Amino acid sequence: MSSGMSELAWFKSSYSGTQGDDCVEIAIAEHAVHVRDSKDVTHPAFEVGREGWGQFVRFASEG
Repeated sequence: MSSGMSELAWFKSSYSGTQGDDCVEIAIAEHAVHVRDSKDVTHPAFEVGREGWGQFVRFASEG
């Protein structure tokens, strides 16, 4: 993970359970949303453009 990635403010969705369920964490940056596995943060994270992230969230919220 690059040094810039470690400086991001990571957080889980408010929909995440508190029972150790699988989840992702995101960190919002100026031009991208970074995504990582909350159960193993040593795995590489990836980034998605903010517009693409918005489209994904709209799609997911529609069920």
